Amino acid sequence: MGQSLVKNYIHIVFSTKHRQPFIYPPYEEELHRYIGSICKELECHPIKIGGYTEHVHILCMLSKKIALMKLLEEVKSSSSKWMKTKDEKLMNFYWQDGYGAFSVNPTEVDTVIGYIANQHEHHNKKTFQDEYRSFLKKYRVEYDEKYLWD
Repeated sequence: MGQSLVKNYIHIVFSTKHRQPFIYPPYEEELHRYIGSICKELECHPIKIGGYTEHVHILCMLSKKIALMKLLEEVKSSSSKWMKTKDEKLMNFYWQDGYGAFSVNPTEVDTVIGYIANQHEHHNKKTFQDEYRSFLKKYRVEYDEKYLWD
């Protein structure tokens, strides 16, 4: 083959350290846009970014030029530094060490977009921890609960 053709939709989820509710207006939408700009810089086309007070969801097209781990390293490092400049109340803003990343079937992209768009409504009924466990179960990811949240 003369070309490398790639189309990897990835749904990424991660939370603030200790799930602290640091993501709130007026910084929430601005943070999502900032994360989107980092994804664009790394040629990982952002499709939808959203979340709730203590976590973020990113649906993007993973570039064939960058490893997923490198994308997350850049997004988390840059956005954490950026958040700390927004308000002195955010000086202790950090992301958790880990993340979840799940491949998305192209036929399910619209469903994931809708899911991310409705995070505030969704989290009136379900905690982040329950949501994350649901993803792990859906994607059949084995995990040890005692290491999941630290």
